[in-house]
Amino acid sequence: MSSETERTRELERTVHDLMHDVDRYRTATEDALQQIDWCIGYFTGCNKASIAKALSANRAYIRKHLLQREEQGMPSAPSNDARKAQS
Repeated sequence: MSSETERTRELERTVHDLMHDVDRYRTATEDALQQIDWCIGYFTGCNKASIAKALSANRAYIRKHLLQREEQGMPSAPSNDARKAQS
């Protein structure tokens, strides 16, 4: 019974360490997406729409395929709710 208890504790520590790593990677990913958002805005403001469009496509791919989240519109683009409110 003692070896089972030790094994359980070891596994719990491992899970705890892995969850800590997951949180660190999640934070790093969110930070990277914010940096991409800033770059998109910067290149849009500099009239470099083709670069901004490419970055936006990369951002959408990261969200959809790597983070398994729905695509998110850019803050400068009015959402459907905002368009309905303006009508």
